[in-house]
Amino acid sequence: LYLLGLRALAQVSHRQLLSRSPGAPGPRDFSASRAREYLDNITAIGPRTVGSPENEVLAVNYLLEQIRGIERESTDAHKISVDIQRPTGSFSIDFLGGFTSYYANITNVVVKLEPRSGAEHAVLSNCHFDSVPNTPGASDDAVSCAVMLEILNTLSKSSESLQHAVIFLFNGAEENILQASHGFITQHEWAKSIRAFINLEAAGVGGKELVFQTGPENPWLVQAYVVAAKHPFASVVAQEIFQSGIIPADTDFRIYRDFGNVPGIDLAFIENGYIYHTEYDTSDRIMTDSIQRAGDNILAVLKYLATSEKLAKSFEYRHGNVVFFDILGLFVLAYPARVGIIINYITAAIAFFYLSKKVLQPKPRAVHNLKKLLTAFSLTLTSWVCTLVAVLMVAVFVSIIGRALSWYTHFYVSVSLYGTAAAAKLILVHMLAKKFFYKDVNEQHLGDVFFDASLMIWSIALAALTQMGLCSAFICTLWVAFPLLTKLMIHKEFSRKGATMKFIVMYMLGMFVPYLYMLYLSWTVFEMFTPVMGRSGSEIPPDMVLAGFIVIFTMILSSYFINFIYLVKSTKTTLVTLTTVFVVTLILVCSGIFFPYSSDAANPKPKRVFLQHTSRRFHDLDGHVVKSDSGIWINGFDYNGISHITPHVPEINDTIRTPCEEQAPFCGLPWILPVHFMFRFVKNWYLPAPEISPRSPIHFKLMSKKLMPWNSVRLNFEVAGPSHMSLYVRPRAGSALSRWSLGDGMPVASLGGDYFVFYSRGLHAAPWHFWVELTAPEKHSDGIVSLAIAAHYFFGEDQKSPQLYALLERFPNWTFSSGWSCTYDLFVF
Repeated sequence: LYLLGLRALAQVSHRQLLSRSPGAPGPRDFSASRAREYLDNITAIGPRTVGSPENEVLAVNYLLEQIRGIERESTDAHKISVDIQRPTGSFSIDFLGGFTSYYANITNVVVKLEPRSGAEHAVLSNCHFDSVPNTPGASDDAVSCAVMLEILNTLSKSSESLQHAVIFLFNGAEENILQASHGFITQHEWAKSIRAFINLEAAGVGGKELVFQTGPENPWLVQAYVVAAKHPFASVVAQEIFQSGIIPADTDFRIYRDFGNVPGIDLAFIENGYIYHTEYDTSDRIMTDSIQRAGDNILAVLKYLATSEKLAKSFEYRHGNVVFFDILGLFVLAYPARVGIIINYITAAIAFFYLSKKVLQPKPRAVHNLKKLLTAFSLTLTSWVCTLVAVLMVAVFVSIIGRALSWYTHFYVSVSLYGTAAAAKLILVHMLAKKFFYKDVNEQHLGDVFFDASLMIWSIALAALTQMGLCSAFICTLWVAFPLLTKLMIHKEFSRKGATMKFIVMYMLGMFVPYLYMLYLSWTVFEMFTPVMGRSGSEIPPDMVLAGFIVIFTMILSSYFINFIYLVKSTKTTLVTLTTVFVVTLILVCSGIFFPYSSDAANPKPKRVFLQHTSRRFHDLDGHVVKSDSGIWINGFDYNGISHITPHVPEINDTIRTPCEEQAPFCGLPWILPVHFMFRFVKNWYLPAPEISPRSPIHFKLMSKKLMPWNSVRLNFEVAGPSHMSLYVRPRAGSALSRWSLGDGMPVASLGGDYFVFYSRGLHAAPWHFWVELTAPEKHSDGIVSLAIAAHYFFGEDQKSPQLYALLERFPNWTFSSGWSCTYDLFVF
């Protein structure tokens, strides 16, 4: 209840900060109303999938029209240059298990604003105007492009000349896994002048934009944000969580960092991620205040960078990482990581000195004191382990009975279920220890010992995280420094009998800073992670993930309150209350009263389902079709699969589970991306359906076969087809894929050992030519490689068959059902 109340307080504070309405914009201020007009017009085009006329023609023409209008009204202090880039290229990436990407003739709209006399160096601002299929993509990422247009408009009308150029990249192929940014940073001539960048992204719809990645290194960039941003919201904790790979997402930040060796800042809207990448991501759901906030921040930071002396010499300032975090959105604290290391170790050393001094006095009882401290330390850790195991068992039970995600629409359910269970288990363990193990020990002494045990745990954690090089260790510093100061200030109160009101008030005041910050941080974490659980695939039980997070936060928040269990006379009332809330919530969850999804028009939280009407053909070594079938392949994008949908579409049942074709790469299924490891085959369905005949079928041809040195064979292919295709390669027994014409020439295998190539193109592109080279045994009568190609029709007349349309119409309104047609052909060579 304490966590729920303070989480609500954090949300209220967040809303208040967000709703501060700025005054009317002046001629050189960012105008949210103009940016909203841009946003409305971009989203009015509809879904903007790479290769579609909407993305390659309509969106590009609209951007060019607005840019030309801005250019006509710009002052004489600036020069504006515009370029349309349509790059072709290839690269490998370790995202989603590892794959290789190939793109042809995709579109970038590039604008350079520079002083009239020109500029040698530049800062880049990046957004993407393409969207995933079947969504208007207002937050991801049309609003960022609208913000960038208005920033360009504002800067161009200023009479103040900039010192450096500002390059605005409106990239047209980010949703195809970062292709357009790669084409720009590796091929465009302006890219050579870029010394830093700001990337505008989204993981939710509106709200505050979070700085969740910076660098690498270059602390001056964070300082630029600290100085310039008017409404800061930043966290190095978010950076380390994101870069750990826990969240199945990535941004153009990776491309500029890895392929351009350019440092930057990554920002993203994180609120209401439930409707991210769905049909509900419309412009009317993005608050004008959110646009104003983002515009004010990014305009200020860009102006700061474009007039900074450090930009021209950015490579001279690569000296380590930086610790940064905002305080309730009011301001940002930032300092070099090397300074943080010193602070952390000094804090830990002081805490260990305090503990050792207590243990050693009086000296005759040093061993006895140490034993008591280690016993309390061990008991605290034991209570945490018992709590984690017990709560995870509840999460497993809830998942097994088919009630996973009951909290998805009602977050309070997760706190009432897992939070109360965690708190009750912690109290129970220590209550039993107090009753049976510490039966005749002085209560005040026990409270003192368990406080020191918690301090010892945090001090060890502080030293360990600092040694690991994690900037997030500053959290442990808060949990060591402030409690230790509190203890030193009220040490006399600790020795008095009973937990008096004065003692409690003084204790709470001393703990105010770490507790307030941890609650603020927990709001950010849950704001990001809860919606992600609805799109993380069917492999990972989301209840176990969320329960784990809640247990961790419960352990953190309770660490310095465990001593109260020993100070107060009885905790039975608290324990009974927590247990009652837990049992009642568990009964309600098991009964199914909390439906996971919502079709509420004002605040939808839909279930994501992906359907592909697929026609498959399997060929033998002679090119003959040995097997063919057709059906609608159905994937629920969360752990529940489609168990909630079956009552509405009863033919989707256990009799049509998707079979795995063991002899084919990726089980013979047309994955658009290598996300097979996120899905269980027992939660895939393949509903029989008539064969599809696309008006623009794929053409796949072996052009030549050439014997190479060292028992190698080079196979040259030509492919022509729709704008999105997936290539799957599996060497046969005894063979090995040694080289190919893609990426850097060295094949990168995906999880499972097969090779995956993602292909996309713009509106028009020449046929795709590539070669693969395999080392093969002398005898290979059954072939040396299995190679499959899938063609995906995301838009146009081939996108949805009548059968797919009819099936989609039957899905309930609390689902977001994204469907398209595709073909799959397997060959052996």
